[in-house]
Amino acid sequence: MDISGKTIVITGGASGIGAALARQAADSGAKVCIADLNETLAAKVAKDIGGIAVACDVTQEAQIVAAIDAAEAAFGPVDIFVSNAGLGRGDPSHAASAPDADWTLNWNVHVMAHVWAARALLPAMIERGSGYFVNVASAAGLLNQIGDAAYSATKHAAVSFAESLSITHGGDGIGVSVVCPQYVATPLLGLADGDAQGDLLTASDVAHAVWDGVQKDTFVILPHPDVAKYSAARATDPARWIKGMQMLRAKAMSAHGKISVAEFYKLV
Repeated sequence: MDISGKTIVITGGASGIGAALARQAADSGAKVCIADLNETLAAKVAKDIGGIAVACDVTQEAQIVAAIDAAEAAFGPVDIFVSNAGLGRGDPSHAASAPDADWTLNWNVHVMAHVWAARALLPAMIERGSGYFVNVASAAGLLNQIGDAAYSATKHAAVSFAESLSITHGGDGIGVSVVCPQYVATPLLGLADGDAQGDLLTASDVAHAVWDGVQKDTFVILPHPDVAKYSAARATDPARWIKGMQMLRAKAMSAHGKISVAEFYKLV
């Protein structure tokens, strides 16, 4: 899909990958609504790009609907919805140690927010015969994030839901891309663009890969191409892949004495 002139809603658009997506979309002529918990920061980005900002907690279906309504009131029907908001809490100790509240939060942000956006938008998109969903998952949705079981499980679910959208509605003219980056220099890791080096990409790098993938109607967008190799190895020999991940976990424990998701990118 050519994004020029399109109405786009981006959740989590006030910083990181979301802000980079918003800036590049606006540079390409899109009309952008930034939906974020941090309305002040969202408004700053929106002012910079000539878009609009709305406060949005994506764990609340009504707030996602309100963000869509605001975008349509300002710019017309939503053509592209980018479910980008995300979080990571990590496992306190063992793989089942995170409290139910953390599991529920991960589920609502990484899965239900995508469902609620689709529920609100699909009827009109199907009627028009066009529309696009960009669901930002993670390489953890194809592989695993050691040290954060709730993140990994819900990112897998996000990939699965994107597949369901594409399988069910591709014939209705609805495009779907699921984005599976590995480590990115964003506030989620406590990093900024200047910290990017080697395989650690900037938010702008990822945004460029996303919009290029949307232009080409690519289903799985891999800003880190090596993820395809890892995913193939996992599918071909699961036992060997698990053993390798166990060794990587042991390496992390040896290096840091604990599993620190924010430090893990240095080992990959």
